[in-house]
Amino acid sequence: MASVTLRNICKSYDEAQVTRDVNLDIQDGEFVVFVGPSGCGKSTLLRMIAGLEEITSGDMYIGNDRVNDLPPKEREVGMVFQSYALYPHMDVAENMAFGLKLAKTQKSEIDRRVQDAANLLQLDKLLARKPKDLSGGQRQRVAIGRTIVREPEVFLFDEPLSNLDASLRVQMRIEISKLHKRLGATMIYVTHDQVEAMTMADKIVALDNGAIAQVGRPMELYHYPATRFVAGFIGSPKMNFIDCVVEAASSQSVTVVLAGNHCLELPVNGGDLSVGEQVTLGIRPEHLLENQEADMYVKGEVHVVERLGYQTLVHLELENVEGVQTMRTDGSNPIQEGATMTLGLNGSKCHLFRADGSACPRLYQEPCIEF
Repeated sequence: MASVTLRNICKSYDEAQVTRDVNLDIQDGEFVVFVGPSGCGKSTLLRMIAGLEEITSGDMYIGNDRVNDLPPKEREVGMVFQSYALYPHMDVAENMAFGLKLAKTQKSEIDRRVQDAANLLQLDKLLARKPKDLSGGQRQRVAIGRTIVREPEVFLFDEPLSNLDASLRVQMRIEISKLHKRLGATMIYVTHDQVEAMTMADKIVALDNGAIAQVGRPMELYHYPATRFVAGFIGSPKMNFIDCVVEAASSQSVTVVLAGNHCLELPVNGGDLSVGEQVTLGIRPEHLLENQEADMYVKGEVHVVERLGYQTLVHLELENVEGVQTMRTDGSNPIQEGATMTLGLNGSKCHLFRADGSACPRLYQEPCIEF
């Protein structure tokens, strides 16, 4: 296996810049997820690592080797695409062995690798079946097996689960995570689904408009988003945002005023903020509190209640606050649409974002950040 290093990677199509000055270190054996909305450049970045897209500028290394000018077959990477791309006239074993046959690998070696991969992916009893006789999850495992038999140094996954239904996506997430642990391989995985990113990654790379917005462990991005973009993208449902104004600021705390003259002090470093400056308060749905002591209280009218069994999502409009906010509460909460609620906010659970979208560093440390 090998590490992957990107230095000042840029990609442009004529005048359109797709990625901008991407610097990233992926360690040997890490599971790294590129996440972001459609058009953020994550798949293009993956294809540059694979050698399927040329690099406009910058340097890329796999292990100690600079690979900018190497063709895909010489990069020791294996890619699993969104489409299974299985040959319908070949059985599972033949599909998995096809690339090795093209490389003129000895038959005994092909048979060994195919059998080993089939055992690993629980496909050993399906080797004689054609793709039409397989489920979607089984077809995706065959596509992964076709990559495994090549024994690449780096595995690349380009949204491999997007064609599966919800239950199969959960199953395949688990299987790919288990596969990573068994192989100890370097894996780079692209998705627009932040749930996949949170549940699978050792390290998340959040991409915004072709640039890296933040790199870190999943819970680090959840509790300490570096930008409003990351705060809104990581987490389901997403973070609530409320416009407010700075009343007082220092390196130890910031006091903001919300509409309705509600004041709240946040333990964040706001030494560069000015009184009267427009900022944005961010709070996770689970930190909007009902019937609990808090630093500040606001009233709201319930618009929609989503009952999910283990939890209830309450969508409501707060007094003098534009837009609908979301509260996460217990699944047994009897709240009904049209009800009026009084909700509490604690400054220690809130985030603060400057006008440019950057976060004021939080001083309160979440105890679960090390998990």
